[in-house]
Amino acid sequence: MVRLMDQATHARYLDYRERHAYFGKTKPILAAADFEAADREHRELEAKGEDGRDDEEEARYAELSALLYRD
Repeated sequence: MVRLMDQATHARYLDYRERHAYFGKTKPILAAADFEAADREHRELEAKGEDGRDDEEEARYAELSALLYRD
């Protein structure tokens, strides 16, 4: 069964793919499902704000930001 991503997530995925073409030439591109999971986690951590994240969450947020080219 194919699951469609919502419009906002799809727009972020297209942005990710465009940035990957420039910044990630040597890295494999994330599949849509992998992108969705990383994007969801990134948005959850972002919603906590810098003051609301502990050190581990802050490190994960930085890792996801780099993975998704949002840093």
